Amino acid sequence: MRPNRPFGWIVIAALSFGLVPVAFGQSCREDLNGDGVVDSPDLALLLAAWGPCLVSIDSFTPPQGASLGGTTLTITGFGVGTATGVTVGGVACTGFTVLSSSSVLAVTPPGAIGPAAVAVVTPQGTITAATPFQYVQASILAVTPPTGGYNGGTAITITGNHLNGVTGVRVGGVPATNVVRIDSNTVTAVTPPGSVGTVAVTITTAKGTATAAGAFTYAPVNVPGWATLLEAMPDPAVVTDASRRQGIEATGFAWRVRDDASQIEMVLVPPGTFNMGCSASNQYNCESGEIPVHAVTLTAPFYIGRYEVTQAQWTAVMGSNPSGFTNASGQVPAGQVPLRPVERVSWNMIQAFNAATGLRLPTEAEWEYAYRSGTTTAFHPFSGHPSGTNDDTLVGNIAWFTSNSNSQTRPVGGRQANALGLHDMSGNVSEWVEDIYDGTYYAWSPPVNPAGPVSGSVRGLRGGSWISNSGQCRSSLRGSGTASQVNNNFGFRAARTP
Repeated sequence: MRPNRPFGWIVIAALSFGLVPVAFGQSCREDLNGDGVVDSPDLALLLAAWGPCLVSIDSFTPPQGASLGGTTLTITGFGVGTATGVTVGGVACTGFTVLSSSSVLAVTPPGAIGPAAVAVVTPQGTITAATPFQYVQASILAVTPPTGGYNGGTAITITGNHLNGVTGVRVGGVPATNVVRIDSNTVTAVTPPGSVGTVAVTITTAKGTATAAGAFTYAPVNVPGWATLLEAMPDPAVVTDASRRQGIEATGFAWRVRDDASQIEMVLVPPGTFNMGCSASNQYNCESGEIPVHAVTLTAPFYIGRYEVTQAQWTAVMGSNPSGFTNASGQVPAGQVPLRPVERVSWNMIQAFNAATGLRLPTEAEWEYAYRSGTTTAFHPFSGHPSGTNDDTLVGNIAWFTSNSNSQTRPVGGRQANALGLHDMSGNVSEWVEDIYDGTYYAWSPPVNPAGPVSGSVRGLRGGSWISNSGQCRSSLRGSGTASQVNNNFGFRAARTP
């Protein structure tokens, strides 16, 4: 503690001029011994303390930190600005900085768990704080996401206690990359490649470690570097066909991921061959642009949005919402409006969204292949109809269309998914595809990875919308619009190459 430094000149002046002291029992700041009288004993106390004022520590914060070291202490007190260093537990701190005459900074060294004395080194000697600093065990509370692909590249966030001083992270004993200490409780890193299975995550410093056993699992699939793993293997309750599940697993890529740039959930579509073109329903025949039916082979897997792109997802990337259906309704409460599909987006506008995120539109062949998910019917598979259906009276199970939409879009995912887990492939909004549209293209399109004509003035649209009849929701129905055209029933579904 800092000794009192009373106004000694007042005491001397009082004695010199014979000033009458206060009555016994009362005190004043000149009464150093507290006997109620300012007299010679008070002067003796003053003279005994004569000389330079001693440095003192009033407080330091925080009062505790990791045993790994790395905690930045702020020390305040009288005259600490004259200090030349700080020790904790007798070990010199690093990062010593004088902030002012009454405040300094220092970074704790590693130390044993428990109390450790805090001392300020000054030209007059070493001054020790009245209370010690407490070294506590650094710990990892959680690692998110807890699962990633064995090829590495998963961005993980490590949360815990007293993570100051972390300089490295190991996953399964292998150094992670891009290690960033966000704050005393958060560290981020990118996983290295590893072996399939559950492994420990360890944070490291120059003189200590903290480990969370079994905190991360390497999945037996590849996860694209642009994505976060949601589900490694296809869910049999969603992808009910065993051969289709095997096709997904054979690609080596995760079934379900989240695109990091847009937060869009995507599922994997395996390569394969299908018959593209005319699938009439019970009530509607095919149009000329849907013929002839022709075999198409897609040689590479691709990811496609599980849902149509929502207003919230578009706004998060582009900063504004062009949609027409932005208000609540009797069927869509205010809290669900952001989950309506974005609409009034042109093909050209979508190119800006894709440039910002690294996404793309599916080709027309990819879109129809994903819609059909192994079937040849007018309408895709759904619960109770694993082979699809041609029955127009059942379309309400899979689509918001003119018969049930109440003339508006609905939050995505409200109708039953197809056999790949994709929702709203029929109805809600018509979806732009990448291709230039040509009504005669099927007569001369290539049989492998068709990408549409190389020239033309309009682009393709697929799937029907909230204003469509059931025939316009068929798997093979083709639509089109100019690249700059906007409409409140035009939206899109994103795709991406692994």
